[in-house]
Amino acid sequence: MTLKILSPKYYVGVLLLVLWSSFVDAQSVFSANEALFTTPRQYTALFTTNPPIIDGKIEDRAWQNAAWTENFKDIEGDGKPAPTWNTRAKMTWTSEGLYIAAELLEPHVWAYLNNHDDIVFYDNDFEVFIDPDNDTHRYYEIEINAINTIFDLFMPKPYRNNSGAMFAYNTPGLKTAINIQGTLNNPNDVDKGWTVEMFIPFIAVTMGNVAKIPSDGEFWRIDFSRVEWDVEVKDGKYVKLKGVNGRNLPEHNWVWSPQGVINMHFPERWGYLFFGKPELGKTRADYNIPYSEKQKKHLWLVYYLQKEYFRKNRAYARDLKDLGINETTFKVDAKDNKLWMEATSRQFMVYISADETTYSVNDEGMVQMSTISK
Repeated sequence: MTLKILSPKYYVGVLLLVLWSSFVDAQSVFSANEALFTTPRQYTALFTTNPPIIDGKIEDRAWQNAAWTENFKDIEGDGKPAPTWNTRAKMTWTSEGLYIAAELLEPHVWAYLNNHDDIVFYDNDFEVFIDPDNDTHRYYEIEINAINTIFDLFMPKPYRNNSGAMFAYNTPGLKTAINIQGTLNNPNDVDKGWTVEMFIPFIAVTMGNVAKIPSDGEFWRIDFSRVEWDVEVKDGKYVKLKGVNGRNLPEHNWVWSPQGVINMHFPERWGYLFFGKPELGKTRADYNIPYSEKQKKHLWLVYYLQKEYFRKNRAYARDLKDLGINETTFKVDAKDNKLWMEATSRQFMVYISADETTYSVNDEGMVQMSTISK
C-alpha cells in the first residue's frame, strides 16, 4: 500500500523509551523493540528453463517445483492477530526476469477499480515491493486487484525521507494474470479465493539500459502485501464498513515479511529473495543472509533514534552519546565491530565496520558500502 504517509512520531516515537539514560545496552534496546528488529524472512527462487505461462493458474511444472512462502502475517508482526484468510506466494526466475505467483484465500472476491494506475489498494489487492540493490532507495511497487488492474510506481526514496512516487512509471514488459476460484462481485455465493501470476523483466527494475541479471546467490529485498477491507453488502454491491466517525474502517495489511510498523515503505524491513541455480548443486539451505545485514541493524538503530531526536529537538544529535549510546565497540556474532557517526544539526552519517569493509546509513536512509575506516 502506498500514499499512506505516517509521521516520524508514529514510526519511531515508540522506539527505545529506555534510551534516555546515562548508559544503554544495545542488545536490550533491540529486545525491547523486537518488532522493528526481527530477522526478515527469506526465500530462494530456483532458476528454471521452462517458465510458467502467465494465465493466473498456478499449475505449471515450474510452479510445482517452487516452494511456497510462509503464510502472511499482520504487518506489525506476531504481536497482532493472525490474518483472517491465508495468503502465500512462490517465485522462480529465468535469464529474462522474475516470476511471482500468489494465492489469496477469500470467501468473497470483489474488485471495482479498472483503470491503469487507479489507486488499487482502495480495493482488496496484492502488492509487490522490490529493492534490487538493498540500499532502500530507487525501488519499485506493483499493485494488482482481482480484475487485473495494475497500479505501478517507482520510488526514488521512501516517503519518510520527503519523497514522492513516480506514478508515470509503467513497468516495461510486465505480464500479469488473475484466476478467480469462484465468481467476481457476487455476494450470493461463497468463493475459494483468487490467484495472481506476474512476470517482471529484470530490465524493468534496472537503472540504465542494460538488464542486470542476478548471479547465483545474489539477493534482492522484496516484500508482498495484501490489503483487505471489511465490507458489507448493500444493493448487491460490496461496501466498506464505516466506524462511528462515518469513515471507512482501517484496512487490514497482511504481509510476507512483517514490517513491525504500519508502513510498507521501510525497505530495510523487507524479506530477502535469493536467486539460486540448482544445477550448481546447492540447496535452499545454502543461501544465507550475509553477516553485513546483522551489522546494519546497529545502523538502523541509530537512524531511528536520530529521527526521534530531530522530532523533539529540531536538530540531529552531534554525538552518539547524545542518543544514549555510550558503547561504540561491541561484538556481532563474536566479531568485534566499531560504530561511529559524523553529524551536523541537519545531516548525519553513521558507520559500522568489522574489517576493511564499512557500511553506512545517512539521514535520508540510504545504505552504502565503502572502505572508509576509523
